[in-house]
Amino acid sequence: MDRGRLLTVPNTLSLSRFVLAGAFMFARDPVPRVVLIAIAALTDVLDGWIARCTRTGTRWGALLDPVADRAFMLAAFFTCLVIGELKLLQVIILLLRDIMTAVGFIVARSVSWLRPITFRARIPGKLVTVAQVLTLLAAILAPAWVVVLVPIVGILALASIADYTFMLWRERAT
Repeated sequence: MDRGRLLTVPNTLSLSRFVLAGAFMFARDPVPRVVLIAIAALTDVLDGWIARCTRTGTRWGALLDPVADRAFMLAAFFTCLVIGELKLLQVIILLLRDIMTAVGFIVARSVSWLRPITFRARIPGKLVTVAQVLTLLAAILAPAWVVVLVPIVGILALASIADYTFMLWRERAT
C-alpha cells in the first residue's frame, strides 16, 4: 500500500463524498437528493474496488473512505432532521454504530494494554451502512417505512458494535 499519495482515483472518489454531502444539505427536491445518495453510494463502492483492482490503495485512502462515508451520512441525516423527515431519536439510532465506532477507536488508542489494530470494514458494519442508506431513501421517498427501518438499523448497529468489540478484545495484547 502506497503511504504517500493523496490524489489517486480512489481517494478522489472518496473526497467527492464531502462535496456530495454539502450539495445534499442544499438540495430540497426529492429527485436531486436521491441522485446525490446514489452517487455517494456508487463512489463508496467504486473507491474500494478500484483501489483493490489497481493496487492503488493508500494509507490516506484507508482513512478518507470511512470519514467521507460518515460525513455524507451525518450531513444527510441532519438535513432530514432539520427539514422534518426524521426525528432526533431516529437520527441518534441511525448514527449509533458510528458514534460507538468513534468511541471504540478512541478507547483502542488510549488503553495501554490494547494492541494498536487497524479498523477494517466488516460485514455487520456494511449491513448497517446499507440499512442506513435504505432508511435515508425511505425518509425522502416513502416516509411510512422509516418507522420499520430505524429499528432494523438499531439492531444491526448493536450487532456491528458487538462484532467490533469482540474483534478488539480478541486482538488485545496478551
